[in-house]
Amino acid sequence: MTTEKEKSSHSAFSPNREADQSSKAQLEILREIAGIFSSFGGSFWLRGGWAIDFLLGRITRPHEDLDLVTMVECRDRLERELAAAGYERFPVSGRQTDFRKNGTDIQVCYVTYTEDGKIMLNGLPEWVWRDDALQTRLFSLDGIPARVLSPNQLLEEKEVYREIGRIPRPKDEESKKLLRKLIDCMP
Repeated sequence: MTTEKEKSSHSAFSPNREADQSSKAQLEILREIAGIFSSFGGSFWLRGGWAIDFLLGRITRPHEDLDLVTMVECRDRLERELAAAGYERFPVSGRQTDFRKNGTDIQVCYVTYTEDGKIMLNGLPEWVWRDDALQTRLFSLDGIPARVLSPNQLLEEKEVYREIGRIPRPKDEESKKLLRKLIDCMP
């Protein structure tokens, strides 16, 4: 019999077997990608749902994919290394490359700095990011260390969906609630 204390220590996410296997597979891909970045001294940041899970230190829901951000200077090396590790590459634009391995989709966005030191999505000067977007702190989930975009940056991205013509999904609304709670708890 499960005690109340044991119930409260478990994640709010109760995965079915398929969702649990998908999360494990995505985490293994992320572990491999973290190793690839480490091998060439590159850095990446998580965004989207996995970023929130790393901030919380637990899996909150099933995820469809992995969303990463890295500096545009890492692009060529990253693409070569991922290809050598068996990732399929799907070039999207100067701002993003998509990859796939073992049924897991990975989107990598590339950022750069403007002349005045602001962070922007490569090739999209209209989208200037928050100064604190690229956190230096490492978070860990399932023994995988990763940086994540700041909660404020993640929240801003979710809040502009309507402005860019994307209809918020129920999971986006839940993510916004979690991010607001995280922001409220920050010093």
